[in-house]
Amino acid sequence: MDFQHVTVLLQETVDGVVTDPSGIYVDCTLGGAGHSRRVLEKLDSKGKLICFDQDEQAIYHAQELFGGDKRVLLVRKNFENLEKTLAELDLRPVKGIIFDLGVSSPQLDEAERGFSYMQDAPLDMRMDSENSLTAKEIVNTWHEEDLAKIIWDYGEEKWAKRIAQFIVQKRQERPLETTGDLVNVIKAAVPAAARRDGPHPAKRTFQAIRITVNDELGVLDRVLDQALRCLDQGGRLGVITFHSLEDRIVKERMKSWLGRCTCPPELPLCRCGAKAVAKVLTRKPIFPTEEEIETNPRARSAKLRIAEKI
Repeated sequence: MDFQHVTVLLQETVDGVVTDPSGIYVDCTLGGAGHSRRVLEKLDSKGKLICFDQDEQAIYHAQELFGGDKRVLLVRKNFENLEKTLAELDLRPVKGIIFDLGVSSPQLDEAERGFSYMQDAPLDMRMDSENSLTAKEIVNTWHEEDLAKIIWDYGEEKWAKRIAQFIVQKRQERPLETTGDLVNVIKAAVPAAARRDGPHPAKRTFQAIRITVNDELGVLDRVLDQALRCLDQGGRLGVITFHSLEDRIVKERMKSWLGRCTCPPELPLCRCGAKAVAKVLTRKPIFPTEEEIETNPRARSAKLRIAEKI
């Protein structure tokens, strides 16, 4: 596969995170290696870059791209293993960490991966092909209430209950095998008037199932404090999110690092012992420019937040 991906907020992210050309940096979401290439351009011969990706195609692409660059170390693991892996490699602390969340363009564009509602393919949606849970299992075996919950919670889809109901009804006739099967069920469930405006009617449901298959929000929630612990003093963490659920987790976690007292206001003295461990450098998130959105429409919903360890 030609693993090509237009990297979002490239300059803003790398310039905001990379402060020491001789430092150790981590790209937790290698993907098409856009951020990694830019980081390497800023590093000198003493610098080092560790790249994580659970997708073997991303690792193969990076092996060809970086070849014999001894500054680069590729790790085929979910970034949930960040702290443990850096400890095993004896590469802590690091000067900066980058997360570019969500699904990459090659994963969307490669039909057989089953991420896209625009191409008919087996219902898969796994970022790591070695994981056991697939989209096919979810839509064909999960209870109607559980389906409705993830479509509502992770897709923010107002027709979640109706879509779940239609999925269960359809699979009683025959299993849903492909993305096309699922799209047809969703289109049948969403009223025609609602399908005329806004995004593709399957967009939110596909997002919800993909997030569930890969436990994306759970992994993000578990890795953020790890990342902070892995940073050196003055080291920076940059996170690009693509929907409100991810951004809410990142925003609230960074806010928790500011050390604000959480004691009830009626207590005369602080008992929680809150202590600032980081400062947030982006009072408001950084958004793509209109020019970037015009050349790469997938950048439209991106937000970048940066924090610095103190």
